[in-house]
Amino acid sequence: MKAEDVVFDEKGLVPAIVQDARSKAVLTLAYMNEAALKKTLEIGETVFYSRSREELWHKGETSGNTQKVENITYDCDQDAVLLQVIPAGPACHKGTYSCFQESLSSSEEDRYRIVTELQEVLAERKAELPGGSYTSGLFQEGVDRIAKKIGEEAGEVIIAAKNDDREELALESADLLFHLLMLLTDRNVPLDDVLEVLEKRHKS
Repeated sequence: MKAEDVVFDEKGLVPAIVQDARSKAVLTLAYMNEAALKKTLEIGETVFYSRSREELWHKGETSGNTQKVENITYDCDQDAVLLQVIPAGPACHKGTYSCFQESLSSSEEDRYRIVTELQEVLAERKAELPGGSYTSGLFQEGVDRIAKKIGEEAGEVIIAAKNDDREELALESADLLFHLLMLLTDRNVPLDDVLEVLEKRHKS
């Protein structure tokens, strides 16, 4: 895309929705002017326009919580942009993973919703690294430790299956899936990429 393709409002601004490219969680809503958008395209990290300070704002320049841009699209009217990013830390100025924490309504029950929620929680843990968290500890130990856990859990799944223990198989499979999601999060691979591969194989 080109900055010139975007329709800016009478103040020269466009709403910028920021989404985690991995978990698909919406992180924040900010604003860009043409200069901010061009700078974002140039450096590959989010740069916004601060309406209060009336100046460009490179997200994470002082805090280190930068946002690496994976993709930018605009809507059908070209007057709003969506930035899919890999965050290096919390997106919210309050120190939370996302600015959107409170829900006004509950959606209909989705049996696979837990997978989406897990992706969001894991992305949050990686961004914030809260003390005392099991997942934070594994993220800090790195990919080798996470991969080792997957090997351990895979072995437990095999044992449960061979023992014909349905309850244990479900429990160990849950552990395996959790750590696999964790590895994908650590390596910045969205689950959507995995599902896309499965879909292509199914159709071939």
